[in-house]
Amino acid sequence: MGITDGPNGDRLRWDRISKGSLRSARRLSARRGREESGLFLVEGAQAVREALTWPGKVNLLATSDPVRDADYVEAAERRGIRVVLLTAEDVSALSDTVTSQGVFAVCRQVARRELPDKDVRLAVMCAQVRDPGNAGTVIRCADAFGADCVILTRGSVDPHNPKTVRASVGSIFHLPIVVGVELSDAVAWAHAHQMTVLAADGGGHSLDAVARSGRLKRPIAWLMGNEAWGLPGADRALADEVVGVPMWGSAESLNLSTAAAVVLYATASEQRA
Repeated sequence: MGITDGPNGDRLRWDRISKGSLRSARRLSARRGREESGLFLVEGAQAVREALTWPGKVNLLATSDPVRDADYVEAAERRGIRVVLLTAEDVSALSDTVTSQGVFAVCRQVARRELPDKDVRLAVMCAQVRDPGNAGTVIRCADAFGADCVILTRGSVDPHNPKTVRASVGSIFHLPIVVGVELSDAVAWAHAHQMTVLAADGGGHSLDAVARSGRLKRPIAWLMGNEAWGLPGADRALADEVVGVPMWGSAESLNLSTAAAVVLYATASEQRA
């Protein structure tokens, strides 16, 4: 292990990231690189902190300032995880943000292809959700309101996309994320687990009315559609009921992640009342 000058002239005991490791980490920004390696890149202090709480998930910790990130470095070294230093140029090569926090982790992928076999009270099913920021925010909302899983059906964005991971702010490590299943299979799974499938879409019954009826107290799977075209008729028909969020202002609609936050909060509140 090499010795490198620290920011205050002290002597640090970590090597700079090698060209090969930097190149491999950069490849994780592309879906093909993630699929071939089974790894993904986590950027940002909160997400890296959450990754380090899971033994066996992190392969490499990279930081531009090990003194600033001393807690992460210590946690990594306790688990035998290699720590490397980044220059400003290395950070720019890895980050797709304007202002990076300069700390990254290379992690083993967390998504699964098997639907949960335990009892589920609250689930989110995303049908061909393509925007990585929206998907990450939905995962974060699901985590915040106590959902048991998020299902990204076939044709949806890869949850290990760097923008999705960043938008989840570490929540991707907190609950099961299921990928690659057909929507019809996900709905059948929900029904087999005695869940009511509610499609969040305009033109349905008011969320307020559904809440007042007591139906949100049951196990619920929320079906969320694509950002651009919503839920096609065939997908809406798979749901037990279509439910819309009432709006009293002048906005035409809510975006996907905002609607998810509203319906998940309403459901979690009823289930815990």
